[in-house]
Amino acid sequence: MKKNKLYLFIISIVIIAAMLWSALSTPGVKDLNGNLRETAFLRNEQNTGPIVRIYAVTMDEENWESMEKYGNYMPHNKYGTTRVYFFLSDNPFRGKLQIEDQNIEKTYQKQCIALYEKDGMSQTSLVKYPFR
Repeated sequence: MKKNKLYLFIISIVIIAAMLWSALSTPGVKDLNGNLRETAFLRNEQNTGPIVRIYAVTMDEENWESMEKYGNYMPHNKYGTTRVYFFLSDNPFRGKLQIEDQNIEKTYQKQCIALYEKDGMSQTSLVKYPFR
């Protein structure tokens, strides 16, 4: 009887250790190339309808794969929208984000190198140089 409890205890410890290792070794934003840094964030205050999240991110180099992965890591709600505007480090975004149709000010639009968007049906897109 004591042996069975010991085996059960050891198996439980192994399973818990495997779950912790799996959870802690999952890749995230910090593992992406390009030194991506969030410089601005805005979320609408409406909690009863679609949630809109807008991010401005600065990075060291144009790395389209990292931009796509970064956008996929961002939180998203069903029927909501998540937009991520990417800028290079030498021209970072220092303005304010807006919920309206034009989320970033016109003075920063030419500096935007990419726009990642995930719409209400979880369809994603990455547009290179969206304002040129």
